[in-house]
Amino acid sequence: MKSSQRQSDLSALSPDQLNDELLNLKKEQFNLRFQGATGQLENVARVREVRRDIARVRTLQRQKTLKSAQA
Repeated sequence: MKSSQRQSDLSALSPDQLNDELLNLKKEQFNLRFQGATGQLENVARVREVRRDIARVRTLQRQKTLKSAQA
C-alpha cells in the first residue's frame, strides 16, 4: 500500500482504533522478528514497512492528542 494512501486511511481512524492498529502492528513486528531469528522470514522488506507503519500511527496519535489539547 502506498504511504499517502495508508496515511489517509489511518487519519480517518478514531484514537481507540489507532490503538488497536498499533497493537496489531506491534504483534506483527514481533512475529516478523521471530521469523527472522529462526530463518523463516521470506519478505524482509515487510519488517521495514511495519516499522514505518508503527511510526505513522504514533505520529497520528500524537497529532490528535495535541489537537484535542489545543481545543
